[in-house]
Amino acid sequence: MVAKLTKGFWPKVSRIILRNRILILIAIVGFTVFLALQWKNMQFSNTEANILPDDHPATVEYNAFTKVFGEEGNAIVIAVRDSALFTPTNFNRWNKLSKQLEAFPEIDFVVSTDNLRVLVKDNEAQAFVMEPFIKNSPKTQKEVDTLINHLFNELPFYDNLVYNPKSGTIQTVAYLDKDIMNTEVRNQFILNDLGDLVKGFEEETQLDVHVSGMPYIRTWNTKSIVDEIGVFILAALLVTSLIFFFFFRSFRATFISMCVVIIGVMWAFGFLGLLKYEVTILTALIPPLIIVIGIPNCIFLINKYQQEVKKHGNQALSLQRVISKIGNATLMTNITTASGFATFIILDSDLLKEFGIVASINIVGIFILSLLIIPIIYSFMPLPKTKHLKHLNKKWIDFFVNRMESIVRNHRIAVYLVTVGVLVLSIIGIYQIKITGSRIEDLPKNTHFFKDIRFFEQEFDGIMPMEIVVDTERKNGVIKPATLKRMDQLGTVINEIPELSRPLSVVDLIKYSKQAFYNGIPKYYQLPTSQENTFIMDVARKSSSDGDLLKSFVDSTGQTGRLTTYMRDVKIDRMEEIEEDVQQAINKFFPSERFKVFMTGKALLFLKGTKYLVKNLLLSLALAIGLISIFMAYLFRSFRMVIISLVPNLLPLVITAGVMGYLGVPIKPSTILVFSIAFGISVDDTIHFLAKYRQELAAHKWHIKRSVYAALRETGVSMFYTSIVLFFGFSVFIISSFGGTKALGGLVSATLLFAMLSNLILLPSLLLSLERSIANKQVLKEPQIDILPQEEDNLKDK
Repeated sequence: MVAKLTKGFWPKVSRIILRNRILILIAIVGFTVFLALQWKNMQFSNTEANILPDDHPATVEYNAFTKVFGEEGNAIVIAVRDSALFTPTNFNRWNKLSKQLEAFPEIDFVVSTDNLRVLVKDNEAQAFVMEPFIKNSPKTQKEVDTLINHLFNELPFYDNLVYNPKSGTIQTVAYLDKDIMNTEVRNQFILNDLGDLVKGFEEETQLDVHVSGMPYIRTWNTKSIVDEIGVFILAALLVTSLIFFFFFRSFRATFISMCVVIIGVMWAFGFLGLLKYEVTILTALIPPLIIVIGIPNCIFLINKYQQEVKKHGNQALSLQRVISKIGNATLMTNITTASGFATFIILDSDLLKEFGIVASINIVGIFILSLLIIPIIYSFMPLPKTKHLKHLNKKWIDFFVNRMESIVRNHRIAVYLVTVGVLVLSIIGIYQIKITGSRIEDLPKNTHFFKDIRFFEQEFDGIMPMEIVVDTERKNGVIKPATLKRMDQLGTVINEIPELSRPLSVVDLIKYSKQAFYNGIPKYYQLPTSQENTFIMDVARKSSSDGDLLKSFVDSTGQTGRLTTYMRDVKIDRMEEIEEDVQQAINKFFPSERFKVFMTGKALLFLKGTKYLVKNLLLSLALAIGLISIFMAYLFRSFRMVIISLVPNLLPLVITAGVMGYLGVPIKPSTILVFSIAFGISVDDTIHFLAKYRQELAAHKWHIKRSVYAALRETGVSMFYTSIVLFFGFSVFIISSFGGTKALGGLVSATLLFAMLSNLILLPSLLLSLERSIANKQVLKEPQIDILPQEEDNLKDK
């Protein structure tokens, strides 16, 4: 029943398309204009990727933290490491820079040497007051030296916050208004206003300024993504058009194919705008992906048309057969490709879900465009000339296909031995793979902002915040001496971990209060004793300025406090070790029955998000395999054929994983995407080969060997063409400055190359070895689909 419906459906579709050519072209133009109007809704992502779902414990804890203390990733840091800064002219110019920053409405407040406050004791009022660090702008070198000596040697509270005494680095911290953190206003300020300020300072002083911080990194990261979209599209068009022309030697065919994929790119941007999805590092890949995936559709359709023209020279019949014989084939192969992307939709990650939705929609869209545009455009053109058909008889292609046939015919045992050997080596390599990666590992390495990240890691022990929230579960519990002592002990453990910066908390403020109580003598920067605590805290309570500082570290009730530290860029396995060490210290110093303590912050969210994503992407790959297996079962009505079809496509995935192990490429979100994408694309060749093989079985009266060799000769050229286009098309992503995109391009290209060889050598070998079980008319009744360019008439000729 299904076979009959399928056979009748595509000829009817071909008649509808060819009889309504003008109407269909008008509809395509109209829909393209509609989608082009949606481009205005496209927005480039200003927020960080939401990897974890909203109900994940780590997300719940982070939201609880931000509700009490606000966004912790809103600081921009500006630093200079040069002794030339400590001259009166340059030092005053540095302080002027912080005044200029503070004047911008986008800046909430600034912490710098210009507005630094020193906590001192007012003996008359018996209270602490905050006095300016700089009372008058220094005019002599001696005045500057006095200030710097006071800062470096007598104000330990600001150590690692404003200065690094070991290297002499001075830092200004500008906190952005939290309301603009995830808006375009942030980008405009950082790229224009801040950039101009820093550039002006560098030109006047000839000092090298380093700028970083999470808002700064996110802004420049977004700009890099935007800049690469155009490069990818142009590179993909150039590479695929050159390869296409090399194969077909026809400007007309190349131009038509380029028109198809360019319209596909316009649709891709249109769907992004229509769905109001932000352009992220993943969705930015969709337009060039559409070019790479769309060209094979054009190859099959144009190749079929030219073969039909060469066979009988009847244009109308050739175009009808292009649609009726290739339509279902390209539909099935595009559906399997779309399925590989669509599996991301089931994940809770918004980043991957949006990528999966837009990619799968546009893959089906490029199929529709190619199926409609190519036959219609050719219907208005004269028949191809003889020179345009010469590529159908290229000797080097024949040599390649004959070589594949020879290997299958004469060396099947060697094929199996090599397969088993490669499989064993790949499994050994897989055991060497690590699930790792870091927050900034995939960022462009040759950019100024990446180099500045490394600078701040070296000088101030990182820029990725990690927070520890201490809930004492009672009012004013944080400033109790016992709690302060526990927090100080935890801070000591954190300070001993080399990848973490010195933690900042209410403990430091209390220590600073004691130092101020003893007239600013540095050796008294320590927690008060039980005897000192009463009168020091009594003085602190009378100090309004001290209370303002307290708000940064303790909530309004005094029940909850925070310890803030910063983490270097470390691999995930080391991050897990750090988390475990800190958690052990928390358990030791804060009994769970008396305190509620948890870790959070961007650093921890990245760790949890990466592990969550890797786990879910493995499920996505399993779903892709299961979904495509169902397609195979529908097409071939045989469980054994499903198994045979999966083996040549799973093997390349195993080989790629093994290569990753040997080369030290870790499993991380950007690399595990490879497997679902590559599997969905590589299985297309299997569908083409097996469907043609089944038709050859009917033509050769169920003689397996003849059918396999005939199918190999028929499909080899198209499989080679499309695989080469896909290989070089995905290789375009290697030019990316983002490590993840580069790895995605290289690994998918390699996997597809392995898959081509596997489908041309291993698949026919398996069919020949299992011929008795497969050659069964009850299993393979009637063809469900017509796949390759030379089907109906070739069968008649034979």
